[in-house]
Amino acid sequence: MSNTSKGSGIIVDHLIAEKVPFLFGLCGHGIVGLMDAARDRQDRIRTVSVHNEQIAGFAADAYYRVTGQPAATFTSCGPGSINIQMAIANAMFDSSAVFAITGNIPTQQFNKGPFQELVHHHQADFVTAMRPYVKRSFQATRADMLPTMMRQAYTAMLAGRPGPVHLDVPFNVFEETAAHEPARPHGQRLDYRAAVPPGAMARVLDLLGQAERPLILAGHGCLVGRAGQALHEASKALNVPVATTPQGKGILDDANPLYLGPTGRDGGYPGNRAARGCDVLLAVGTRFGDRGTSSWAEGVTHGARTRIVHIDIDPNVLGRNFDTELGLVADASSFFEQLADAVRARPLPDSQARRDWLSATAKWRALWQEALGPGRGSDATPIHPGRVVAELAGVVPRDAVVLSDIGQHHSWMVQQWPVRDPGRFLQSGGSATMGFGVGGAIGAQFAAPDRKVVAVVGDGGMLMHASAVATAAEYGLPIVWVVWNNKGYVSIRDLQKGFFGKDREFATRFRDRGTEGDLFSTDYAVLAQAMGAHGVRVERPGDLAEQVRCALARDKPTVLDVRVDADAHRYTAGAWDMPPLTGPRPDFDPDPQP
Repeated sequence: MSNTSKGSGIIVDHLIAEKVPFLFGLCGHGIVGLMDAARDRQDRIRTVSVHNEQIAGFAADAYYRVTGQPAATFTSCGPGSINIQMAIANAMFDSSAVFAITGNIPTQQFNKGPFQELVHHHQADFVTAMRPYVKRSFQATRADMLPTMMRQAYTAMLAGRPGPVHLDVPFNVFEETAAHEPARPHGQRLDYRAAVPPGAMARVLDLLGQAERPLILAGHGCLVGRAGQALHEASKALNVPVATTPQGKGILDDANPLYLGPTGRDGGYPGNRAARGCDVLLAVGTRFGDRGTSSWAEGVTHGARTRIVHIDIDPNVLGRNFDTELGLVADASSFFEQLADAVRARPLPDSQARRDWLSATAKWRALWQEALGPGRGSDATPIHPGRVVAELAGVVPRDAVVLSDIGQHHSWMVQQWPVRDPGRFLQSGGSATMGFGVGGAIGAQFAAPDRKVVAVVGDGGMLMHASAVATAAEYGLPIVWVVWNNKGYVSIRDLQKGFFGKDREFATRFRDRGTEGDLFSTDYAVLAQAMGAHGVRVERPGDLAEQVRCALARDKPTVLDVRVDADAHRYTAGAWDMPPLTGPRPDFDPDPQP
């Protein structure tokens, strides 16, 4: 039996049928038709109004990362939708499923150049503007096109490598009616997983069985594919150590004796040392990007003599950056489940070489932890970054969702934050978008209302996106933002010093009179209070843990303005080059033989 509905109702009813729980967005004249339909259905889908469109995108992105359930965004034509592009691009880089809905001008006004029409190359051309940042962009010029587009968009969003999709809707299409069949849950009836053929798994076991120094490298695809438990079971059955890419951090418990930590520029010593020393590398869910491979520099993170078995849901990344012995298309969870079953049926041979390899990786873990000890115990002020991470780790609950924004603090968090449960550490890895940690905390708290949410953010990113605090206050979200206040864009300052010389800092610190005066800082505690949250400045290392405890106990959002040493030395075991410039090489390598 068919129904007749407005286009706006068709859209919202399809979202409800797919169990999309939230619409994150910001009002505008081009999107009020959709908002009116959402008002009538607010008992079945919740609308969250933010103060910056990017916050809506970051919130929907984080919601998916925590729950595995997509959320939707809504923005108006013109600058409203242009503003969400950054957040949608961030979701695309990190394989996060977001359903982005944008309003546009009425079709009756196409090509007339009305208010906010992008008309230079094609009428109402926001589809072209969004195309680089989504898996698929749709534009509905009639209401009867919407049921098919909603179904196709949902499939495109989740099939294969997940990612955002875009639906652009002219204003009149929200208001026009069409006959249609009742919305049915489409995506929930489809299984998007992919497994490897049995013969291929035998080849994987052959290569692992020949190895004397095998290593598993788990990338961000393992997190996207919810493969934590399957990876744990497979690595345990194989008795093979595991490193992660920086984006894969958090897929295994840091306390797992087989886990060696992340690789690459922001990685630690155990992961980098094992990656360059292994003879067979089983890489799953990674595209071998520059950040995790030390810009592909020979012998820093990976070595030319390593035989690589590469598994990914996206066939386009197989063999892209390294010669591959075997490349297979599969999602991470299905692959590791198959691998664990296969190795139980056919155990790998034990050898003295394998036992020596495990002993070596344990030694590298111990050397690395010993090296980090002085920073973690430092009583210096401003507070040593290692002490900040250690104090947070001592009081933040194990099941908390922790987000890291982008800045110098991100390098410290990737390198040293101890993640205990899969999916509890969220970061912007592919795009490195400042603001994801600030605004993503909104979506993370809606996704996990019974858990604590802590966002570690730089002072630069916080100042860009501070309106998220007002949204948290309005919705009663007890998020804790830890502002890593080092008075500047210090990660870029560090690059200036590394590439051009120690005295070449310019326009990367916050100063009176721009580039010339004394260092300057916004008072983030006072800023938080002005927006209805609690705010505290923390200047002494001994005060931080208690202030975090108090913040976690409150039922309102809290901003901790933590004054952090911008110049503390961070040990590096990886590298990052920007050709033709070569960055600094590792300064921690106590066991340098490959």
